[in-house]
Amino acid sequence: MATMRTRLSLTLSFYFARHFLLQFAGVFLSILLVVLVGDMVELLRRSASHEDVGLQTVLAMALLKQPNMAQIILPFAMLFAALLSFSRLTRTQELVVTRASGVSVWQFLMPALLCALLIGGFRVTLFNPFASILTARYEFLERTHLDWSTNLLAVSDTGLWLRQSTEEGSSILHAQGVDQASQEFQGIIVFLYNKEDHFTGRIDALRGRLVPGAWQFSDVSIREEGGAAQLLESYRLTTDLTLENLQESFAAPETMSFWELPRFIEILEQAGFSAQKHRLYLHSLLASPLLLCAMVLVAATFSLRLTRHGGTLAIASGGLLVGFILYFFSDLIYALGLSGRIPVTLSAWTPATVSLLFGVSMLFHLEDG
Repeated sequence: MATMRTRLSLTLSFYFARHFLLQFAGVFLSILLVVLVGDMVELLRRSASHEDVGLQTVLAMALLKQPNMAQIILPFAMLFAALLSFSRLTRTQELVVTRASGVSVWQFLMPALLCALLIGGFRVTLFNPFASILTARYEFLERTHLDWSTNLLAVSDTGLWLRQSTEEGSSILHAQGVDQASQEFQGIIVFLYNKEDHFTGRIDALRGRLVPGAWQFSDVSIREEGGAAQLLESYRLTTDLTLENLQESFAAPETMSFWELPRFIEILEQAGFSAQKHRLYLHSLLASPLLLCAMVLVAATFSLRLTRHGGTLAIASGGLLVGFILYFFSDLIYALGLSGRIPVTLSAWTPATVSLLFGVSMLFHLEDG
């Protein structure tokens, strides 16, 4: 005999949505506060050997880091909030009464799923650009006060720009592009400066490559300040850069807005560099609303079992364990994507898709099986 299904009223939908959002806000802010304290302790430890870094600077750096950390903990907060929300609704018998009235699991999950979808959309389109600005500021302060990095790298429509420092002074290198096959930089101009940042000369080279401990230039024209140009077949310029740390020196994807990433990826690839990391980050942003919905479904899978099998603590712990496994599984998939073993798009969307399919299949089994 077919079971009659009733529609979830608008009032009850808003009630479930408000209940879920309140639980999410509480869990999210609690986790973020713990992360803030942990970051403060770590930054205080790192700044202990830097007398010029005061408590105010450390606090400012910790606060600037939190928006990016908020994006990282968002799936965890969604999972914990959904488990807590559905468990409380079960213990107060509200969920039991709602299901007994003929409302299907998909109907009373819809408010929470819509909330997760909206939170994910807000994160991608509005919060991420805000977080990227603060993350870029945090990395600048970290580089200035803690790391003292001397190599600054930028990529634009005009090519590659690099500033590096040596014992003799500093130099600014510009290259029009890079040939990935031969790993040669093309159309090179180097502006040389002494320790007082006074211009001392210029190097023009048709080609150049990074070798251990130096730049090796070919077809070179060297012009010292106030002197005539000298033509050389080759020239070596001391550097501590390698191709690996040069690639790592590009702006981190976390410091770039969702709206800026596509253009930066295009510029990076036109310059001859790999944009795997940035492309993976872009697709992971696009997949994040789906991942948040998957966390709600996974939590519901275990919360619904409370009404049928008992053992609240054991089942809730099982839900948390499965959620963590599904989420950390993404690290392995992302690593495979960065290494080029699987397509970037596949690696970015697989964790969210697998989690969603797991949640949907388990709910179908509980509801109709």
